[in-house]
Amino acid sequence: MGNKPNRAAARQGDAARAAAVRLLVAVCEDGATLEEAQARAGLGELAPPDRARARRLAAATLRHLGRADAALAPHLSRRPRGAALALLRMATHEMLGEGAAPHGVVDAAVRIAGESRATRPFRGLVNAVLRRVSEGGADRWNAAGPRALPPWLRQPLRKAYGAAAVAAIEAAHEYGAPLDLTPRTVEDAPILAAELGAERLPTGSLRLARAGQVSALPGYAEGRFWVQDAAAAMPVQLLAPRPGERALDLCAAPGGKTLQLAAAGADVTAVDLAPERLERVAENLARTGLSARLVAGDARSFGAEPFDLVLVDAPCSATGTIRRHPDLPFAKSGRGLPALAALQAELVDRAVALTRPGGRICLCTCSLLPAEGEALLASALARHPGVSPRALTPPPGLPAEAAAGPGALRLRPDFWPGRGGMDGFFIALLDKH
Repeated sequence: MGNKPNRAAARQGDAARAAAVRLLVAVCEDGATLEEAQARAGLGELAPPDRARARRLAAATLRHLGRADAALAPHLSRRPRGAALALLRMATHEMLGEGAAPHGVVDAAVRIAGESRATRPFRGLVNAVLRRVSEGGADRWNAAGPRALPPWLRQPLRKAYGAAAVAAIEAAHEYGAPLDLTPRTVEDAPILAAELGAERLPTGSLRLARAGQVSALPGYAEGRFWVQDAAAAMPVQLLAPRPGERALDLCAAPGGKTLQLAAAGADVTAVDLAPERLERVAENLARTGLSARLVAGDARSFGAEPFDLVLVDAPCSATGTIRRHPDLPFAKSGRGLPALAALQAELVDRAVALTRPGGRICLCTCSLLPAEGEALLASALARHPGVSPRALTPPPGLPAEAAAGPGALRLRPDFWPGRGGMDGFFIALLDKH
């Protein structure tokens, strides 16, 4: 009788682990993002804590995949595929990356292997390999280093930033991302930081190493902050909107920059192609007591009287966000870059057209690739002789290599290594004459 609760708890943990295996297969084998994988992996059947655990386990395993494969390699003469490999990788991460008790992890992995026709033939292999990994895999895990970026991304980054910088970027990706918050008002920032136990970053954002459920944090219900990476907050900080200015936020969702513009007192119009994503923006506006006009539609065909300032955060490869989205190297490739470049150019052209003479433009992308940053800016300036780079003062605390030419900043995940890094971003400020 005394063992029944323990068995029930173990089975409950198995459900989260099995779901994490399905997520890993969808990402590593099918090229899905974790978000897409969640829709097809049956996570809706799990209790919310198990869903959260499954997502966390899958993301952490992806983040440390290179180390897991190094620890497994000596014990696999022929590497299995699909769910069997995902199960081995996840269990290895749990034991060596999270320090979970080996006997519990191995027993759970063997049980999970036995529950599926695809993995049942591998039960013996899972048992034997994981026991060996638990006994002698730590040295290989520690020596392996962070997972390397795929060649389509690693090669242009090495050319742009050098091998040492790329290695530092990969280390930042493995470290993951803390939670950054943008306070609704500057005056409330020190009070909010004290209440949350948060670090105040040089640029004004608040950083939490571990946050738990965001909606349960002090100040959330009162709308005193919103979630936004420190790098993503810098475009609007540099644009410096003034009260009463007419501001246009193209490609606005998920809405952090819209909220910043509104909090500065600007008269904001926010445009996004996806109505469902604008619903989230509307929810955050309501929670924070801020206002903006929300327009669902294609920013390339949006028309209105010219604005004092226009912000275009263009769709891109999102390679600057890998530290929080470790699935992206599996879900993306360089094949889509030409189409993205064409879209980005159209959006920049529309931003220029929608800016009044004497107004200013902020162009940004959450990409590490110069093709989606420095080259995008150079092309825009060549097409628009009536636009020029606007002098900017880099935010405090950034390294010298953040300067990317007149009016431009290049942010990278390896900046602020002692603080937990930042997303990769390219930001350019322009004046229209």
